[in-house]
Amino acid sequence: MASLNHVKRPGSLQRKKQRVGRGQASGRGKQSGRGGKGQTARAGNKRRPEWRDIIKKLPKRRGYGKNRGRTVDGTKPDALAIPLEILNAAFESGAEVSQKSLIEHGVIHARKQVPLKVVSGGELSKKLKFVGIAVSGSARAAIEKAGGSVEAFVSAGSAQAARTEKKHLAEKKA
Repeated sequence: MASLNHVKRPGSLQRKKQRVGRGQASGRGKQSGRGGKGQTARAGNKRRPEWRDIIKKLPKRRGYGKNRGRTVDGTKPDALAIPLEILNAAFESGAEVSQKSLIEHGVIHARKQVPLKVVSGGELSKKLKFVGIAVSGSARAAIEKAGGSVEAFVSAGSAQAARTEKKHLAEKKA
């Protein structure tokens, strides 16, 4: 029977078929590209992937978003909640509340650079101006009820979104 090495295959490049295990001169001799000896060199080598066994050992949690906790970034610090009651005691009426002023009044520690968020806890009877601090919706209502104001706080995520949107608008104009 004629060898298949010289048969033209329709629609493909006319490259010789690779002949494995045909001696040292063939370029694929001795172990025929299977490495050394052992289980992997034998026919019928189908080992189960190790990662499959690892996955099967992991506990499966019940309920909605069952493994959501595994995707949450634990290195990102949570915002430090500052209730209005503490700010009412620490600041005079008409004062400006910022991260720097909170450190000066001893409300937060200077070494801990964590994100801050003002939450409604207690009553606010003083007119305060909040600059560069995140404020919850209920705390904002209490601040405005007392006559204070909240300057627009821009979180890192929304600032990035605004920059990319601005960039896209500039590219459309150009």
